[in-house]
Amino acid sequence: MASSIRTTVHESLPYIDTDPTPSERSAAEALISAEAELSSPRAPTSYPAPTFTPLFQAELSRISSQQPLNAIDLTRYEAQDAPSPTCQTPSHLTPLISRAYTTHTYLQSRQTHLQLLDAYGKNAWLVGNWQTEADLAVLERELAAAKREIDVVNIQRRRLQDEVGEELKGLEEAWRKGVGRVLETEVATETLRHQVLAKQRGGG
Repeated sequence: MASSIRTTVHESLPYIDTDPTPSERSAAEALISAEAELSSPRAPTSYPAPTFTPLFQAELSRISSQQPLNAIDLTRYEAQDAPSPTCQTPSHLTPLISRAYTTHTYLQSRQTHLQLLDAYGKNAWLVGNWQTEADLAVLERELAAAKREIDVVNIQRRRLQDEVGEELKGLEEAWRKGVGRVLETEVATETLRHQVLAKQRGGG
């Protein structure tokens, strides 16, 4: 199972290792860019043309022409004027009464909501602010605690690296000398082998 990036441990000795040179950094960035280019998904060269329903196309046309949206008749929520004396027949009064019922229900509900808001809105707003401030205080304490833990970890990390820094440098130097001696031994062995072969050929 692949390890998560959250649990992956990256070996790093920032207090011992020296910073890379500009040429080394450029070479590393070039390798990273090349790897990212290879691993990134290829974008399609062309996309199929979108298809819209007539209703959707009409809405796009309305938006492009900057026409207002008139999907809801807002006049039904406004106070209605009294019907004129010439419109007293049932066929004329029925739609007017229906709209009057709708308007009355809306205005009555709005008046109730405004009364509740006037009576309890301020306290509810203050309680909400208090709760938000309490949540913010908790988050700020957690953030401060996390920062303190990070500082402690960094201090411990630097102390440990400072303690073993000289030892690591000595081991690295010994490793370099060991590799150099191995190479010298291989070169000397190869030289001796050629000398032996040359003497064998000369004696033969």
